[in-house]
Amino acid sequence: MSAPWPAPLAPFPVDATVEVPGSKSITARALYLAAVADSPSIIRGALDARDTRLFAAALEVMGARVEDEGAGTLRITPMSLPPRGGRIECGLAGTVMRFLPPLAALSPEETLFDGDEQAYARPLGPLLDALVRMGATVTYHGERGHLPFTIQGPIHTPLGAQAWVDSSSSSQFLSALLLVSPLVGDPLFVSAPGTVPSMPHVEMTLASLASAGIDLEVVDEGRANLSTWHIFPSRPFGGDITVEPDLSNAGPFLAAAMVTGGRVRIPAWPGATTQAGDAWRALLGHMGATITLDEEGLTLTGPGAGNYPGIKATMAEVGELTPTLAAICAYASSPSHLSGIAHLRGHETDRLAALAAEINRAGGQAEETEDGLIITPRPLHAAQIRSYADHRMATFGAILGLITPGITVDDIACTSKTLPTFEAMWAGLVDDGGQGSTDAEGSTDAEGSDESQAHADGHGTVQATPASPIEEEQ
Repeated sequence: MSAPWPAPLAPFPVDATVEVPGSKSITARALYLAAVADSPSIIRGALDARDTRLFAAALEVMGARVEDEGAGTLRITPMSLPPRGGRIECGLAGTVMRFLPPLAALSPEETLFDGDEQAYARPLGPLLDALVRMGATVTYHGERGHLPFTIQGPIHTPLGAQAWVDSSSSSQFLSALLLVSPLVGDPLFVSAPGTVPSMPHVEMTLASLASAGIDLEVVDEGRANLSTWHIFPSRPFGGDITVEPDLSNAGPFLAAAMVTGGRVRIPAWPGATTQAGDAWRALLGHMGATITLDEEGLTLTGPGAGNYPGIKATMAEVGELTPTLAAICAYASSPSHLSGIAHLRGHETDRLAALAAEINRAGGQAEETEDGLIITPRPLHAAQIRSYADHRMATFGAILGLITPGITVDDIACTSKTLPTFEAMWAGLVDDGGQGSTDAEGSTDAEGSDESQAHADGHGTVQATPASPIEEEQ
């Protein structure tokens, strides 16, 4: 591991335009559907990050061809079905270790899934159990329900059959079954009993399937604790796909404006989106930010550390935003309570334990609840923030370092999981107050913006769901 990264202190309120790369979650779904489509596809604005590269490499093992033409453009030649077997390297990418086992299970050939040692702790059992019920054979090479494992199909379902998966610990289990269901051969009912966290990601999956020509419908079974969809067989359409900016990855830059009392502009922020990161508008507006959304994108002006209230927010649908929001809450003027996020204990790390430990390490006050965090602002001091190989924890530390001198992050390089140029982008944001533009190459140039739209008040409980019908994904 490299030496600890000294988080830049913001000498002035930031003022920057930040070009955020494409959505990791949308990129993964676009790659999957293009790889099994009926014709070649071009994906524009794809995120170039470790997770994306691992996903593309896995699809190539299965028989697809993914050509990187630069500037976020990928050309995909679909695989033949059933896929080829082989060895899949997952790294820490939840999309690889969860989306691709069902696809591999279409094949009578064996496919070995392995990953980083830290990935061995991430739960996979409910999904693999669902595939076994559909006829797959799973051989574990370590702990049951975890990497590494070998899977062999083919899975099969009788006409009118129902496939179900317990998705209470991860919405990715449900998305994985939904993505493979048009390829199984017969119309299939896909169900998830109980509560599914991060439903915006499921809605994103459904929207991706529909836009690729897959016929599906919601089934109303009259049961409040059961969600069911009817998926009809077809290969997705190939075509030309454009990926939206990653609104979750925009969070640390919006946080910089919040805590420094500065201004950040995010171009191309969509007016309607399936991304959970759109909830930043409601969350930060509730905490006193001034937010404008127009045809050019989103502009946020923050109140500055100590000048905004804490928040009581239900984060069940948008748990991936929690680390960034926790950093903002550490500099609020009153306590915050973030709830509905027990599932974050099964992420790259136990994010609830990690956030509580690191806030307390820096002199703050944070305690875990059964399903969340209570953060009480206290003056922070210099500390080395541990990232736990978790990109969201690394950017959490970077936000703290804007205000508190002497903050370091033990492994800032893990931000390459979703934002490989984070260090350069962050430096561009902070230098000279960030006055200019910061893109994925870390360049800057002068640009201004007008402000409008008053912020919301800072009272009550926020249901932190996206502002429109339906992004790390749970």
